[in-house]
Amino acid sequence: MLECTMASTLLDGLPNEVALQCLARVPFLSHPVLQLVCRSWRASVCSGELFKVRNQIGATEELLCVLAYEPENMWQLYDPLQDKWITLPVMPSQIRNIARFGVASIAGKLYVIGGGSDRVDPLTGDHDRFFASNEVWSYDPLIRVWAQRAPMLVARAMFACCALDGKIIVAGGFTNCRKSISKAEIYDPEADTWEPLPDLRQAHSSACSGLVIKGKMHVLHKGVPTVQILEDGGNNWTVEDYSWLQGPLAMVRGELYVLSNSCIMKQRGENYPDKMVSCATEFQSRIGFGMIGLGDNIYLVGGVIGPGPRNQCIKPLSDVDILNVTSERPTWRPGSPMTHCQGSIFGCALLRI
Repeated sequence: MLECTMASTLLDGLPNEVALQCLARVPFLSHPVLQLVCRSWRASVCSGELFKVRNQIGATEELLCVLAYEPENMWQLYDPLQDKWITLPVMPSQIRNIARFGVASIAGKLYVIGGGSDRVDPLTGDHDRFFASNEVWSYDPLIRVWAQRAPMLVARAMFACCALDGKIIVAGGFTNCRKSISKAEIYDPEADTWEPLPDLRQAHSSACSGLVIKGKMHVLHKGVPTVQILEDGGNNWTVEDYSWLQGPLAMVRGELYVLSNSCIMKQRGENYPDKMVSCATEFQSRIGFGMIGLGDNIYLVGGVIGPGPRNQCIKPLSDVDILNVTSERPTWRPGSPMTHCQGSIFGCALLRI
């Protein structure tokens, strides 16, 4: 193996600044190979400077991050260009089978926030002592390490979570006593601090999720037609009655799509009818899957086949199905299945690195 030192040039005949731009263009899934070349390459690939250079030269990649029911607390990353999966180190949370958490990515790191255990005591019905928590974990893919971060001000589960303008906003959800809350807060990853935000205008007895639409956080509660929007730079929530279709949601190129009544529909604004994009009847018996937009595509990941007339058992899936919503005739195609994870999807997010 080539023996070079931290002080030597990265590539013979090139200034280190130019050489770093060359390394920054290497696909992320090939970084482990780069680290084997020499110590200076390993140090460069693991440095935060590489992420900055990738941003500057437009060499960032979007990867899909997924946590499923099995194996416990193990995330996988998917590269859509190479159609390959890699497995991350097990998240070292003390919460077993963590679920109902929020997930977001900022500055090349993945953040897993709050949530509780999906393990249920058959005698008491308790979720392994944790229905909701305030713990926060971050994963740095450059050095492949999980780190515990400052906890939220309020323990919560089944809440809205979004990355916006370099920070993470959480709102609503349920406490460890399963009481709905309207509290909201914002996280600064550089300072590793949480600050309170104004409470939601309305709290509901259903789980909520968050979306960023046109630069604003939108909070949607399951089964509720109204949407709460964070306005005025985070100083105020407004309530709008959008009456959107109910179902799993995905953002693609700034447009909102929903899986409703076995169809992928494009949600339109006020006074515009929703547009049918594609049928999804083949997924009628599939539940607990993750749905997310990446590039021009909608990805359906994992889930289970529930019991039915022809199937008396629950079958966990590692399948990946992809729909290009920008094509003239969108049709589903298979992607590479998850290599380690299977079953219900607990977390699904994009990581830009």
